[in-house]
Amino acid sequence: MRKPSLLLLALLSSAACGVQAIPAAGNAVDAAWAEVQNQYQRRADLVPNLVATVKGFAAQESSVLEAVTSARAKATSVTISPEKLDDASLKQFEAAQGELGGALSRLLVASERYPDLKSNQNFRDLQTTLEGTENRIGIARRRYIEAVQAHNNLISVPPSSFTNALFYHRTPKPQFTATAENAEKPPQVKF
Repeated sequence: MRKPSLLLLALLSSAACGVQAIPAAGNAVDAAWAEVQNQYQRRADLVPNLVATVKGFAAQESSVLEAVTSARAKATSVTISPEKLDDASLKQFEAAQGELGGALSRLLVASERYPDLKSNQNFRDLQTTLEGTENRIGIARRRYIEAVQAHNNLISVPPSSFTNALFYHRTPKPQFTATAENAEKPPQVKF
């Protein structure tokens, strides 16, 4: 009678210490990372349409268009699988995505110079879609950050950290960091 009750107590204790929660948190991090990559891919898929629309109206801004095309190619060539997600690969991924974001910003500034381009409905629709995608990227990154925080807490805060040390040996997942220079300073608007 004593052995079954000890076995039941051991099972209940292990269930409360993260045996299921740690793998579930790891899966949530992987899913959140997949959503981040999905949104970046969505942006990369929109760029050729945006560039084609702008090319039709602003041939003289070819250097900006070439920079956007080049940055898109670079951004889509850098991918990270959830298994190889570490600080160095995350920084490389973010640098490529940051370069694309900068090129898109220059493209949108160039569009301000051409009233015909701004009034083109296709361009406005694409610009709105791109702005929505940037918002989706921000949301996906925030969700990834939250999933990483939950995962890292499970593997580093007792009592579930004891379960991690005994069974899983998981390490903390990396967080996003600001990749834009002077990102902590608000932009200045000058007219």
